Amino acid sequence: MKKTFLLLLLTAASLHAAARPSKEAVRRAIDECAAYAVNVLLDETGKSRCDYNLTRGEWYPYEEPWHTGQIVLGLLEAYKATGDERYLAGAVRGGEWWLTLEIKDDPRFEGMVGATHGDVIGNDQIVFATVSDGTPGIYELSRVTGDRRYAALATSSAAWMLEHMYYPEKGVCYDLADLKTGEVLKLDSPFHRNKPDQTLFDVSRPNTEGSLFKDAYEFGGDRRFRDAHILLCDALVGYQDEHGLWMRFMPNHASEGSYHPRFNLWYAESLLECYDLTGDRKYLEAAARTARTYAAAQRTDGTMFYDNYINGRPSDKGSVCGSEVALAGILWMRLAGYGFEEFVPHYERSAEWLVKNRFATDHPDPNLRGAVVNTRMRFRKGEMWMTQRDVGTSFGLRFLSIYYRNMQ
Repeated sequence: MKKTFLLLLLTAASLHAAARPSKEAVRRAIDECAAYAVNVLLDETGKSRCDYNLTRGEWYPYEEPWHTGQIVLGLLEAYKATGDERYLAGAVRGGEWWLTLEIKDDPRFEGMVGATHGDVIGNDQIVFATVSDGTPGIYELSRVTGDRRYAALATSSAAWMLEHMYYPEKGVCYDLADLKTGEVLKLDSPFHRNKPDQTLFDVSRPNTEGSLFKDAYEFGGDRRFRDAHILLCDALVGYQDEHGLWMRFMPNHASEGSYHPRFNLWYAESLLECYDLTGDRKYLEAAARTARTYAAAQRTDGTMFYDNYINGRPSDKGSVCGSEVALAGILWMRLAGYGFEEFVPHYERSAEWLVKNRFATDHPDPNLRGAVVNTRMRFRKGEMWMTQRDVGTSFGLRFLSIYYRNMQ
């Protein structure tokens, strides 16, 4: 399967070779991004620093478990592409920090990790996606190093969530578990604290981001995980709208017609994992529908923005989203490898954009040197909150490393 995928991808890419950045430029971008991830993004404990406030010159945490896990994954892809042991060592540092999340002093959460949100809802709520978005890097770390501790903790967490948060009758998993009470929130969510009458889809989602249950199945062989991944992906296909999106679930905003830069891509990526697992093309076709909406949002120079809309409103150009460029590019590359050549020009634009749109390695601010541009403009209590986010670099590393390996 992997050889066929690579052959198809290289054949498709050769049709558009003139638009490609040079192999040397891609390698240089990988090395600069990886050095930034190892030396700046990961702090002394091994966790991600997350969001850098450009106006204050300070770092702020934001869902550290998944941000760290994505840096781990990016560094592992860079290691596989280059063989540079420094990148593997950085990934191990991130994985060792992830192991410290295990909850050992509360029998209600035996086997679980304290993956709290840490932003608007504080540090008392474990969020399903904060776990699952971090686990792809954790599982990959076990695959690359042979150290089963990382995947074992991810799998024990998956088992806890399968038992306590999985609602198969509706094809969803509840979003939150309260560390103080030990209860899963099934009636109301702090994400919607201003909404008095909350429904099931305010407190739950299909939650296939990261394909946690599939990875858990492949690690331990428990078919309950396989069945759960397939059931949730079936629900995704059913809940998908005409745009190839899942607008009824946050962080999409149906009332405004805006969709999140990565959320739907993660779901589509999980559908490709389900296609690999089952061979059923309905998952492949559903992922392609998502990819087409994001392709329409990409500018001809490869740029993508944080806020995009399905109601005809133009994209908000206040926040440039390098992580969207990269994750969409990963999805487009995979689909091209399955024969969807319509996406080749789009991932080529992503490659060129990611090579060009990074902070210089001699930038006056050492907190930015080598980072992929990923800005977010918000306002808090009358103050402009302008951040450069780590996810541009972590997802950028993933894309560039896969792209580079396919160039060889």
